[in-house]
Amino acid sequence: MAPDFPTPTDAALLALRPVLPMALPTEPESNTGDFLHRTLRPVLKLQNELLLTVIADFVREHHIAFAGRSTTEQQRQLAELLARNVKLRYTIIGCVMGLFTGPELAFYRQNRSEVNRRILELTTQRVQSQLAALAMIVTAGPA
Repeated sequence: MAPDFPTPTDAALLALRPVLPMALPTEPESNTGDFLHRTLRPVLKLQNELLLTVIADFVREHHIAFAGRSTTEQQRQLAELLARNVKLRYTIIGCVMGLFTGPELAFYRQNRSEVNRRILELTTQRVQSQLAALAMIVTAGPA
């Protein structure tokens, strides 16, 4: 049984996260909707630059024509990549779940498929709304 108080590691992980108005934790997650707002959104915001870099590196390493495409085509390509490429999907999921606290990890383990689906859905939306930044990272190459 998990302790009622956060471990030092959990407290440090929570302290890293940005505070989002809709994500103020008042009680433990009881469903995936709560988990989405209290955990996934802040973690995705915290990991934004990393997620953009991981996806940009993937696009570059796999020689995917991206920068010269229309916005609609870029959005379609990203949605397809995150829907079909297993390696990229699990890299994204790992980047996010690596910042879960103990209780969040326990919730994740019980609801793995639904949480994974939501992680990928939110990541797709987040990256599609930042196409210019992603294209810049793709074009710039590794630092």
